[in-house]
Amino acid sequence: MICCLNPDCPNPLNKSGRTFCQTCNTPLVHLLRNRFHVTGVLSDEGGFGRTYLAEDIDKLDELCVIKQLAPKVQGNWALKKAMELFQKEAERLQELGEHSQIPTLLAYFEQDNYLYLVQQFIDGQNLLKELQQGRAYNSQEIKEILLDLLPVLKYIHERGVIHRDIKPQNIIRRRTSQTRAGKVFHHTSPKVKKGENLVLIDFGSAKQFTAKVQMKMGTSIGSQGYSPIEQIRDGDAYPASDLFSLGATCFHLLTGISPFKLWTEYGYAWVKNWREYVKTPMSQDLERVLDKLLQKDIQQRYQSADEALVDLTLQQQIPPPLPTAGVPTPSAIVPPTQAPSLPKTYIFIRNSILAGIAVLMLGSGQFWYKQFRRLEIKISSSISQPDRTIEKRDVALHTRSLSPLGRFSLVSTVRGYSNPILAVAISPDGKTIASNSDGEIKLLSLITGQEISSLNGHASTVNSISISSDGQTLASGSEDKTVKIWNLATGQEVRTFIGHSNSVHALAFSHDAQILADGSDDGTIKLWSIVTGEEISTLAGHTNSVRSVIFSPDGRTLISGSYDKTIKLWNIVTGEQIRTLEGHLGKVTSIAISPNGKILASGSSDKTIKVWNPDTGEQIRTLSGHSDTVTSIAIAPNGKLLASSSLDRTIKLWNLDTGQQIRVLLGHSDSVRSIAFSSDGKTLVSGSDDRTIKIWRVSR
Repeated sequence: MICCLNPDCPNPLNKSGRTFCQTCNTPLVHLLRNRFHVTGVLSDEGGFGRTYLAEDIDKLDELCVIKQLAPKVQGNWALKKAMELFQKEAERLQELGEHSQIPTLLAYFEQDNYLYLVQQFIDGQNLLKELQQGRAYNSQEIKEILLDLLPVLKYIHERGVIHRDIKPQNIIRRRTSQTRAGKVFHHTSPKVKKGENLVLIDFGSAKQFTAKVQMKMGTSIGSQGYSPIEQIRDGDAYPASDLFSLGATCFHLLTGISPFKLWTEYGYAWVKNWREYVKTPMSQDLERVLDKLLQKDIQQRYQSADEALVDLTLQQQIPPPLPTAGVPTPSAIVPPTQAPSLPKTYIFIRNSILAGIAVLMLGSGQFWYKQFRRLEIKISSSISQPDRTIEKRDVALHTRSLSPLGRFSLVSTVRGYSNPILAVAISPDGKTIASNSDGEIKLLSLITGQEISSLNGHASTVNSISISSDGQTLASGSEDKTVKIWNLATGQEVRTFIGHSNSVHALAFSHDAQILADGSDDGTIKLWSIVTGEEISTLAGHTNSVRSVIFSPDGRTLISGSYDKTIKLWNIVTGEQIRTLEGHLGKVTSIAISPNGKILASGSSDKTIKVWNPDTGEQIRTLSGHSDTVTSIAIAPNGKLLASSSLDRTIKLWNLDTGQQIRVLLGHSDSVRSIAFSSDGKTLVSGSDDRTIKIWRVSR
């Protein structure tokens, strides 16, 4: 077989002897760099390239792993920068690969505008698969794992590298030989010593740590449940952070219970009670070591692999004393440790230059999305089943209708905010959530809820956020009376629109991303040119705050909702009012329009949602069901489902064709302020006064 190297090819495998890919017609590369025969795809990096399995003909067809980087960046400078960072990354990996328990770097190069990094193939099975296949680990085996891996951590930490993503699936138990094509290949490398059968892989979460990168990225990379609080919450990682992850990994292997599952339900509270989950006998010395590895407070944790090794080794080597009347049992004394208040600069790396690309493409962050997307795949039967406690608490199923519409369930809760979340938006590519966090904007992974970065510039609370249809631009409106425009890829502020005499609460991009409309508490709407930054016009007519604006799908009409209880339709070209819709008994808080432009919906403080024909102004129906103000509404891309949020703490899903309430989503403990659908309609995101964001997805 030969594999197509087009990263976008949906079916890349071809029979040997072909010249062009049978699927995408791309010319096939029979030998990459005249050395590597690519035979299959191991994983897809979601827009950044792929990871392939290959044979190294220079080494008698020995298997190897090839990571391809196909950065979709614009401009020669960006590509040149990516290549420079790729080379530095490869040099660092080459140094680490000198260790027998880290894959060796075989080559790095550029070919046909793609970047490649080739690493040793580790023949074996990761510890997660061992667990899935029913292997039970006892106390002695966990000790052996610690003794096998702590020296590896010591090695990388001494070279200024923090792995940041230690978990069972990133630890491979090496086989002593591999069989392929009727031949047996034995591992005869002199650097592999007896007992070094565990290999630490996937340094994709390791990061080059500089002040500039930390300031721009503000990222917290790692796997929830396995990563300590300082890493997930603050993006900080030290040697002690890897040690926590190693402790969580050992806990998972010992109990069969995923730390991710416990973290989802209890946050970090589970580490205080981790012993309660252990159902098999455990030695006291291992219990003490695991307890110190799993301390939530970094100051109470081991600060180096050496400390843990000394503790574990002493406990193993000191035999129990003979019982002597009146003589106390001696115990190993380990000096107290202290967390580094100002730790030395540890240099982190990120595999396949994805850290560098993330700096260039701040809003995407796909390289670590991939890490999390693989996090809980088939972890165990107990994990693959939904947690009924969470389900009962967070998702109240409304079973009156068996309609396939609205089968959403909660998959993630994002915490860590210190203020109510007033605005959420999803990027068109479905990868990023943007939300307000008081005066800043946070960018999160839609896959994991993990923070990617934050945008700072407003002097007061951000009330509204909108992302352009091309995914390149983000707009934010604030209590500081301004609107800011941001480059979503770089996180840079492009310009500031100043003109309102009161706070800005509503934003909408035209479908061609050339015009921005905003609504203000001063009762006016302003149209701005994104290209020039100039004000195009001011639309005046509302007698109270304008809290919602949208463009019609054909781009000819702007629609606005106001606290004056009305909805107005405006001619974009002339700025004249087309018509005013009246019918709500309270403030109009939110409006939405169907993709075909035939249905307009509005939410109000009168607790209802009204459905209108925007062409005639006719009111079609009223949807009643909320017990308090409707704060936000959104229509799914299929035009058949409407979601509404309310001060009553609920999200309701409605059949837009019939007006029937389909489902109620419960879980927020305070008012739900904002909701948004992803572009494929399979994900719904909600922000609340309870200072959390919840991610809901269509149930299979």
